[in-house]
Amino acid sequence: MSIHVKNNIHWVGQRDWEVRDFHGTEYKTHKGTSYNSYLIREGKNVLIDTVDHKFSREFVQNLAAEIDLASIDFVVINHAEEDHAGALTELMARIPDTPIYCTHNAIDSITGHHHHPEWNFQPVKTGDSLDIGNGKQLVFIETPMLHWPDSMMTYMTEDAVLFSNDAFGQHYCDEHLFNDEVDQTELMEQCQRYYANILTPFSPLVTAKIKEVLGFNLPVSMVATSHGIVWREDPTQIILKYLEWADQYQEDRITLFYDSMSNNTRMMADAIAQGIHEVDPGVAVKIFNVARHDKNEILTQVFRSKGILVGSSTMNNVMMPKVAGMLEEITGLRFRNKRASAFGSYGWTGGAVDRIQTRLMDAGFDISISLKAKWRPDGSALAECREHGRRLARQWALHPLEAPRPITTTQATVVPAPVMAKAPQATPAAGEWDDGQAMLCTVCQWVYDPALGEPDQLVAPGTPWAQVPDSFLCPGCGIGKEVFEPCAVEACV
Repeated sequence: MSIHVKNNIHWVGQRDWEVRDFHGTEYKTHKGTSYNSYLIREGKNVLIDTVDHKFSREFVQNLAAEIDLASIDFVVINHAEEDHAGALTELMARIPDTPIYCTHNAIDSITGHHHHPEWNFQPVKTGDSLDIGNGKQLVFIETPMLHWPDSMMTYMTEDAVLFSNDAFGQHYCDEHLFNDEVDQTELMEQCQRYYANILTPFSPLVTAKIKEVLGFNLPVSMVATSHGIVWREDPTQIILKYLEWADQYQEDRITLFYDSMSNNTRMMADAIAQGIHEVDPGVAVKIFNVARHDKNEILTQVFRSKGILVGSSTMNNVMMPKVAGMLEEITGLRFRNKRASAFGSYGWTGGAVDRIQTRLMDAGFDISISLKAKWRPDGSALAECREHGRRLARQWALHPLEAPRPITTTQATVVPAPVMAKAPQATPAAGEWDDGQAMLCTVCQWVYDPALGEPDQLVAPGTPWAQVPDSFLCPGCGIGKEVFEPCAVEACV
């Protein structure tokens, strides 16, 4: 069944109500998802993207009922991942000579997935266009690392429809196709969850790419995503949201997550949260047990928060494994402009809290003093936990609060860990780079060391970052200078 999108554009995709795991089991899709494929019938017939490979046969059968497959003039693949291009093998078996328009990087990805190097690939780059008749064109815009190196968007002139690939989408299944037809709260929750868990590491690039696209001054009447709904009513609202989320986003919110063997660390979390609320009743405080809660929801809350507290019992002198796993996820997402602190209970030694604190610092958080409690917290220990929450509430406040209360301590039971160094450093203004300053690519983590230069791009050893040409591209991911941030050579090499 097709759905009319606009003029001669129809949705010919597939809804997947049952899917609960994405990217292996890394993303929980509690609301299902859709695989959006679009059929354009102008002077030329164009298919944009396919569906997930598990629906290949059904997709081709449905498409054949909609149009004579032999009459499809062009196939456009915005992204080679299996949930976008999965039905290509089934489709191309029926129309083997049909040109496939995609980026250079996508050819490698598609061939790697489908093993058909003989297909008629037509590589494109930003600004290339394809005449589809009736005075209309498709214009291609490369979007590398949003969120794969092969990604691109496709813009249809005259109808002013942006086929945006993964950007601006969400894993959200509904019988309705358009944004003005669905529950708005549910929709925006899924949009934010999608951004927080998938696109956060690429935030600097999100900002740069959106500004590049806006710089084309192209009218946008619709944003047709690869997953979820089509933005028909006020379509630029999601573009503005992405600019907001990409700008070191935070709300007046604090998230605590922990794992505990004997509920001792849970008791600490509850008491710390009480202390935060006492001093700052306006701040939103959320508590999660990582062993029992959806990790993608926790990561979304971290994305929304100005600060986080991470707790664990000490087991074999290290943190609980599920806490370690969450910290690994958080490190990969590369959150910015957030505070953090560690807490936890222990018996013989408190190694978990120290490890958590170090891991948070390595992940780029602004670190505050941590807290340890020996054995099961008693009344005095819980009072200190509440006071710890009060201290953090004052330190992390985004608005004026009440005057500080006296601090009470119980040294025999609760042991504050030492304050660790602040990890992130302020970014110098343009022209203020230290001549010896190394630069870190925030997309792929490649490091430019001025002492080494980059001979492959004719950047001589000893060249400071300010003198590196604006045409410089990261050797790791191919992105430009705009995604680099300063770092110390010894810290990021």
